[in-house]
Amino acid sequence: MKATILKISVFVLFFSLMGAGCEKDEELFWEISPNNKSAVIQKEVNGVEFKFCLLNEEREPATVFNQGENFIFYFSVTNKSSEKFYFYPGYAYSEENDFCKVYNSNSQSEGKPYRMITVLNIGIGAYPFDIGDSYIFEQPWVDVRDSIWSWEKGTYDSTQQQPLDKGDYYTAFQYRFLFERPGDNPTLSTDTLRFKINFKIQ
Repeated sequence: MKATILKISVFVLFFSLMGAGCEKDEELFWEISPNNKSAVIQKEVNGVEFKFCLLNEEREPATVFNQGENFIFYFSVTNKSSEKFYFYPGYAYSEENDFCKVYNSNSQSEGKPYRMITVLNIGIGAYPFDIGDSYIFEQPWVDVRDSIWSWEKGTYDSTQQQPLDKGDYYTAFQYRFLFERPGDNPTLSTDTLRFKINFKIQ
């Protein structure tokens, strides 16, 4: 009888831990779709706020766009804590990261609206992140600029994307955000955060 109770207890503990792990994964995976009330992912982790959305041509958050209409990727990281940090915005630098990449309903890539050219290899001290500061990245899908531009020590150019055809699409990326601060415990990091926006061209 004791052995049976022990086995049941072990199974209950195992499935409880599995459930807790799933809940944690769900807490770190944020997704919106056209049928959601909000067209913005806005979450706070350890005093840092993350905001991700698509803007229409009126600069309003949206997940449904008309065919031929341009849209803008908007991503911000804001220090809402009571501490000063340094923050390296590597999510916008790596070509291996899916940041701003669009996929169709068959999970085939439609590409990115920009190409990374260079990033200055400098210390994190060049990226102050004081109380109330925000790092804001905005990028239109259809980008007609024909010259190189800069954002936070990096240089980019346009991939000259065309308006998307009618259909269902999504943009998604994941990243582990690191923040540096002075003192005995200098590094503050998040777990890997995952963002996904499902959107429609009609």
